[in-house]
Amino acid sequence: MGSACATCYGDAKDKSDKDEFSTTDPRVITIKIYSRKTQKVLQSFKLGGEEQMINSIDHQNALSHDRSEVVFKNGAVYKGQWVGQKKQGFGVQVWPDGARYEGYWVNNKAQGKGKFWHVDGDTFEGEWYDDKANGYGVYTHTNGAKYEGYWKDDLQHGKGKEVWADGSRYEGEYLEGKKHGFGFYVWADGSTYEGQWIDNKIDGQGKYIWIDGRQYEGSWKSNNMHGYGIYSWKDGRRYEGQYELDKKHGYGVYVWADGRRYEGNWYNGKQHGEGKYFLPDGTVKIGIWEHGKRLQWIDEQAPESDNKQESSTRQHI
Repeated sequence: MGSACATCYGDAKDKSDKDEFSTTDPRVITIKIYSRKTQKVLQSFKLGGEEQMINSIDHQNALSHDRSEVVFKNGAVYKGQWVGQKKQGFGVQVWPDGARYEGYWVNNKAQGKGKFWHVDGDTFEGEWYDDKANGYGVYTHTNGAKYEGYWKDDLQHGKGKEVWADGSRYEGEYLEGKKHGFGFYVWADGSTYEGQWIDNKIDGQGKYIWIDGRQYEGSWKSNNMHGYGIYSWKDGRRYEGQYELDKKHGYGVYVWADGRRYEGNWYNGKQHGEGKYFLPDGTVKIGIWEHGKRLQWIDEQAPESDNKQESSTRQHI
């Protein structure tokens, strides 16, 4: 009987369906996270603040709105507009390490529209408030990655879009620098996820589609299928039920492409406990499984049509 029995009576592994119960895909957790390399936030270059000037400023010049270059003791050079002894209006400041800000200032701090060049070549162009990225802006990495969207205190906050050099992209909501809320993510290979995020992880309700046609729609927790969900294959197979940490766990229904069906309990990705096995002809068998292996049948019900025929025969007798 061997494999024929497995095909007919629903043991854990059908030889004709390679790894049919395995749904874990490691790519689910390879989510790119926005990074500024050494984690230098924009204000780490101290755009404004109380910098001591080398150039002496007399009272008359201090009241002027435009001045020649001013060199600070930290080596930074500023050229632009002033009000009193504070940078105010449009100006350009260059630091000794090559970092540069070009834009508007208020009370010695970057505020309004401006562009900042990091010493490593990364750039930010957009809105500023209190020396920090606040409002809409675009951050471009030298490695080809790019974020455009909203910011709050130098962190992505609100709606935005990220793209990476390998073709991956995310568009959706952010909270304090992390993907959080509703968002759509596309991997480099074309796989997609659309749904809820928490703290840079897939979490909540969402739908993941693989490039080979598989898809899962349901509940997620920390990048894992977790809770109730529906997983389907391109060839027509389908599982509907409970998951725990990416594995079928709890009650679930598995349907084969040829119409066979298993309804029952699962444990750690395998049939476990009591379950019902349905054949396309209507036969229903109740059995006991342990870690994917059927131990025994405990009941068998003939197809309803057969029962009716048997009853009719008895009446004639």
